[in-house]
Amino acid sequence: MEKLNKYVDHTNLKPFATKADIEKLCAEARKWDFASVCVNPCNIPLAKELLKGSDVKVCTVIGFPLGQNTTAVKVQETKDAYEMGCEEFDMVINVGRLKDGCQDYVRDEIKAVVEAAQGRLVKVIIETGLLTDEEKAIATRLSCEAGADFVKTCTGVSQGVATVEDIKLMKENLSNGAKLKASSGIRSYEDAKALIDAGAQRLGTSAGIAIITGAPAGEGGY
Repeated sequence: MEKLNKYVDHTNLKPFATKADIEKLCAEARKWDFASVCVNPCNIPLAKELLKGSDVKVCTVIGFPLGQNTTAVKVQETKDAYEMGCEEFDMVINVGRLKDGCQDYVRDEIKAVVEAAQGRLVKVIIETGLLTDEEKAIATRLSCEAGADFVKTCTGVSQGVATVEDIKLMKENLSNGAKLKASSGIRSYEDAKALIDAGAQRLGTSAGIAIITGAPAGEGGY
């Protein structure tokens, strides 16, 4: 658990996040030297400017929160974010296509986003709260086959939170050097430790400071 701060993607994806909210997020990320800030695409330029000179990365979301955009839209969103200097991309899969058994569609869409990211980090959100265990395993394997760097549990918008059981299940289905990101419902040091012990190597949370310091977490969110 050394350097726990570098597990944290410090997150504010709320639809009502203001400039002041993003300034606060980035100031906190600088102070605590988190791995990244995760912001909506429109906030990438501001976050890049605020984090200049630090090693905190700027992460954004693609196809967020439903994953129901067309592949072309997700690819263009990734390219646009890339041009703005985004360094990490958390994309949402098309859960409906996965449930329909359209594995080639899901794999090809992830691969297209990975290609659009041009070597920058891609994390694939599979929405574990909406999936059966078999579907979680399939989604993890498809993400790895498509070249994703991380497979991620949840958006925090739909139902479900990161669980130790899901991280263990996903870990069993990893390949090609992919890693795991746990996201949603992580509010304390104990939550973080359990998920890291199970195999998570990133944590998506708005409670990063509380996790590190042991202070009470504020309002939950994504």
